[in-house]
Formats: sequence, C-alpha cells, structure tokens
Amino acid sequence: MAITCIINGKIVLPDSVVCDKALAFDKASGKIVGIVDTVPADAEIIDAGGNYVAPGLVDIHIHGYLGEDTCDAKVEGIRKMAYGVAKNGVTSFLPTTMTVSKAEIMAALDAARSVKEESKTWDGAEIIGVHAEGPFINPSKKGAQAEENILIPDADFILENADIITSVTLAPEMDKDHKCIKTLAQKSNVLVSMGHTDATFEEAMSAAKDGVNHATHLFNAMSALAHRNPGVVGAALASENVSVEVIADTFHINPGLYSIVAKVKGSKMVLITDCTRAGGMPDGEYDLGGQPIFLKGIECRLADGTIAGSVLKLNSAVKNVLDHTSLPIYEVFNMASLNPAAAIHCADRIGSLEAGKDADIIIADQNINIMKTIKKGRTIYEA
Repeated sequence: MAITCIINGKIVLPDSVVCDKALAFDKASGKIVGIVDTVPADAEIIDAGGNYVAPGLVDIHIHGYLGEDTCDAKVEGIRKMAYGVAKNGVTSFLPTTMTVSKAEIMAALDAARSVKEESKTWDGAEIIGVHAEGPFINPSKKGAQAEENILIPDADFILENADIITSVTLAPEMDKDHKCIKTLAQKSNVLVSMGHTDATFEEAMSAAKDGVNHATHLFNAMSALAHRNPGVVGAALASENVSVEVIADTFHINPGLYSIVAKVKGSKMVLITDCTRAGGMPDGEYDLGGQPIFLKGIECRLADGTIAGSVLKLNSAVKNVLDHTSLPIYEVFNMASLNPAAAIHCADRIGSLEAGKDADIIIADQNINIMKTIKKGRTIYEA
C-alpha cells in the first residue's frame, strides 16, 4: 500500500485540532489510513505549509453556480457546478431543485441521476443526491419560488425518485394529517425538512414528532420566533432531532445569531450556501426558477426586493462564522462537513478525517482560502 502523508498542517478533527502529526491516506483505495506520529520512509509527502488540513466540505443546499442551475436539467451545467464548487473546498453536494413545474423537476432529477455515478470519479464534487426544495410549500412563504407550481405534498412522487432525492423541503401544514411526512419516515431514508412554511409552533413540533428532522434555511421563509408564538423557528430550535440550515453570508441572518444557534443546536447546525446561478458571477441580472433575480454585492433579490438565494461559497460561510463567533475551529468546520454529512446519512463515509472514510480533504489558509482539494485521494483542485 503506497501511503501519502500530509505533513506540517493543523489537522482539523471532529473534536480537536492536531498540529504535530501527519494525516495518512491511500490513493489506491481513496481512503484515509489515519493520523500518524511517524511518516513512513517511502510515503509520498504533501507539505501543508502550516495551513489547516480539514475534511472536504459538504453542501446540501445549492441551486446553481457559475451561470448554471440544477433546474436547467443540463448535464454539462451540473458538471460545471461540481467542478466550480471543488475550488471552494466542496467535495460532496446536493444539486437543489426548486418550485418549478413537475416536468422540469423530473428533467432535473434525470440529469443528476445520469451523472451521479460518474461524479464519483470526475474532478469535481461528488453528487450524493438531489435536494428537492418544493414544490410542496406554503404560498404565503414562497419567497422566490413561483406560486403557480406549488403542489400538495406527495409521498409517492418522492418515493418513486428516492434513488436520487436525498432531501425534500415541504411545508408541514400543507400535508393533511402529515400523511406524506409519515410515509416518507416509514418507507425511505429521505431527509424531510420543513421550509417555506407558515406552520405554528405546535404544528411544527407535531411534524417533528411525525418525521420532519431538518429545517431549511433557518429564519428565512418560515414563521418567526415570537414570545407568544415561537413559530417554526422556535420548533426547529426546540426539537432535539431537527438539524437546521444556516446561510452564513452575514446578510440572510444577523451574524450575532451564529453563536446562539450553535449553542442551542450543537452538532445539528449545518452551513449551506443556497447559492444561485449568480454565484461566482459579476453583478447583474440572472434568473431563478424562471424569475429574474438581481445580484448586487452579496445580495440576490427579485424585482420586488424579495431575497432570492445567495452567491455564498461554503468556505466563505466557514470564515464568516469564525469571524463572528468565538467557536473553536473544529466546531465550525464540522458545520460544513460532518454535520451535513450526518443529516443526509453519509457520516459513515464522508465529513471527517477518520480512518476508513473517503480521503476527502482540503488544505485551507487562515482565511479559509482553499489551497488544495482532494477527493477520494485524488487532487481535484490546486490553487
């Protein structure tokens, strides 16, 4: 077995940062061997130059990047997204659909399905599955989603496509007797997330008991936390089994909330980008789900001013949380790697630098700029 060792790095483990050891992995198997005290004489050496050596990042909510969008249903577009986000340290992702027509959603699922296997070996992030954000949402909290495409929650549609749908966002109050939620909980491994929802605190707590175990972009497009009606936000924070997404671009939610959510949710806090096709592009006009969106700086909006996704990079989300909290570096990296991997039931394989897991590794400087991205032992990006 030919071992590669990353030396001279600050190795970010799930519960600590180790500075005086090396990270060993096997290129042939694409697996991590472990943290070693002594580097074998015949090992290939990668010098981290004093930078962070961290797990590859996992983005479970990203619509588009570099002018492409999942709902375009173009294989080349999904590939371009995968290669693009690898430069941001992302080694696994869920291309995310939105509330477009059912035919367009099906076409997008088929496009992702057709390259899912290939993505394991291409020089970009691996497609774990698809996040279907909608069309099962509440019109009153549609945000940048098109109302004419909203449907009643349909478990059969999700189950028929459960080979590619890893996560679904729905409004629990639109699901009569939680029939869809209960069916998905009983018959699938799909992550059921409450989002674009105007549910009451009580409705959301009931949904969490029936099978909802995630909350889509916490605080955004959901009933707010108020002292007499804690809303979906309150229920998401109060439910131990519910993980929560945070768009840490300093715009979607006040950065002062990062440490509060981390304190309440711990390992259930997940950083996402919710990035649109405008990500990585200059200011100007783009589209999202058939609607024009306007990018200015870090803000994406519809013509009426409604916030419409983001242009956030996941490594930048990590940096933003580090800048606005006093949380330990390993805890913040977990939010963008181990925590999302656990949410989508992949933490046995990805999300941390532990022996036996995929050698999905990034080297990042103190500003979390990505110097190198390694996927399954292969370098897929180098600055």
